[in-house]
Amino acid sequence: MPRVDSALRLALYPVPDRRAVVDGAWWPYSRDAAAELPHLIAAVDQRLGRTVLRIGVYRDAWQHIPRRIPARGRQVRVGWFRHSDPRVITLVFATGEPIVLLLIPSGTAAGAAEAALKLTAQDTAGLATDDILILASLPRDPAFPATSRAGTIDSPARWENEGGSVITQKTSASDNPASTPA
Repeated sequence: MPRVDSALRLALYPVPDRRAVVDGAWWPYSRDAAAELPHLIAAVDQRLGRTVLRIGVYRDAWQHIPRRIPARGRQVRVGWFRHSDPRVITLVFATGEPIVLLLIPSGTAAGAAEAALKLTAQDTAGLATDDILILASLPRDPAFPATSRAGTIDSPARWENEGGSVITQKTSASDNPASTPA
């Protein structure tokens, strides 16, 4: 049965479905990755009975992103990307199989966030991330793109064994506000 954990504010569909764009949702209390990610790792490990080895996040959605997070006698590697869907977080297990969680912004109103948690605890096969946001009445953050860019160079699917991006990209002028002419 799908489960929503209100204390952690996490919803997981019990059997990941490769046809679904997300396997659940997470509503962290803040944007502080160092404070929030350890609780997520522990809950997902326990709930799914698997071992999280890596996490992929959208770099601009978080503050204080560590490279590694200690978890039950291991170090979970954290990769942060600019060219992935900012509305999701990806957890990769020892088996290599990932789960993708819809990231509900910490400042979201309780009613909308709880609706998204309940919706993603159900079968969402055939729904795009935008569809889930609309069905749950979650406001879309205008700072984030409306469509997923999964599969791009920096997506978690392109990670190497050590948890980083396989290809290093140069920072363009548009990526660096300091280099933009006034």
